Amino acid sequence: MVTYGRIGTAYVSQSNQVRKKNMTQQYTHQNSGNQLLIFPAGTPRALDYLQKCQRENRPVIGASSLAHDPSRAHYPAWLTLPYVTDNDFDQALHSAIALHGINEIYTSNPVVWDHLNRVLAQLAPGVRLANESPVKIELSGYASARQHANAWLETPLPLASRDVPRPCMSEIELAALFRHADTIPGMCDNEKMFALCEIARRSTIGDIVEIGSWWGKSAFLLARLALCYSIGKLLCVDPWSNQHLIQHDEKGLVDRVSAQLDAEQALEIFEMNLLPYNQQHINYLRMPSTEGALHYQSRQAIYTASFGTTIYKGNIALLHIDGNHSYEAVKADIQSWCHFVNAGGWIIIDDYIWPYGDGPQRAGDEFLREHHTCIGTAFVMGSALFIQLITTLA
Repeated sequence: MVTYGRIGTAYVSQSNQVRKKNMTQQYTHQNSGNQLLIFPAGTPRALDYLQKCQRENRPVIGASSLAHDPSRAHYPAWLTLPYVTDNDFDQALHSAIALHGINEIYTSNPVVWDHLNRVLAQLAPGVRLANESPVKIELSGYASARQHANAWLETPLPLASRDVPRPCMSEIELAALFRHADTIPGMCDNEKMFALCEIARRSTIGDIVEIGSWWGKSAFLLARLALCYSIGKLLCVDPWSNQHLIQHDEKGLVDRVSAQLDAEQALEIFEMNLLPYNQQHINYLRMPSTEGALHYQSRQAIYTASFGTTIYKGNIALLHIDGNHSYEAVKADIQSWCHFVNAGGWIIIDDYIWPYGDGPQRAGDEFLREHHTCIGTAFVMGSALFIQLITTLA
């Protein structure tokens, strides 16, 4: 009987006895290596993992079963392996491990992963898989979203509000909301998400305005809640400007990170995140908040090339303030927009509890003191302050 082992990129025939002897000898070489093999090398997950390894200066070898794989150009080293269904796959992989000093294998292919998980301990002792089951990894976010939905349904947020709430979304609708929000970069804690879901059930009819949207995580949540509870249309107001990111936080930690961000890229990411969910109910103004308020007051039609024309009502059901966190900026945002909020409408001041400064809290507390006679409900959930007005503000 003849089997085939892999030496470099060529196949050579070996007898069973020779193969067994070589396998024993080659493990010594293998155990001294520190190479990571990515196979198959051309999947999106594989290329993402390659970038991670390159950032960590980890030696990597890419491998494919395709004769001409375009991803080869991305890898510093390369080899060709048979398809996992080929009878020669195990021996070819063993020879590659020994020859190249491979001690770890990454694969995003669930069939390859399952096969290696079963045979690798005997085929190449000491060589391990770098990742969990690709199926488990891909589905973990869905399981987590389902858990969040169940937790919210089991323990709904009790609100001291006179409004009769609309029926809650179903478990699968909530899970979908949480799952898709999780795919968008940004910071929005679960407690705040739960509170947004609850106040949306009690919202009046009107526009939803968000001050500060950046990549669009909370904008997605608001856009989805707007549809589920028939509230109105979402307007996002953000200059998407690095200049307006400067917040003068107490120790400069936030400003240091903000200086590394790309505002133009952030707007592109926002559009990519929101466009798939747009049902002619989303648009934005790329301008500072104070200018946006004047624009909103003077015209209800907003046009952008990506979202087209959206007609707004000119009064606000939900106002989400999450722009620049300096005290002066938050105060200006509140003063510019609060008088548009309907009786029964909500104002949310994000990062009311903020470890890098007290701008949102100072501005929020001032608003509570100055307008306490107009406020029906106020509470903090997560890091955000939620305020419901019982009358409009002059």
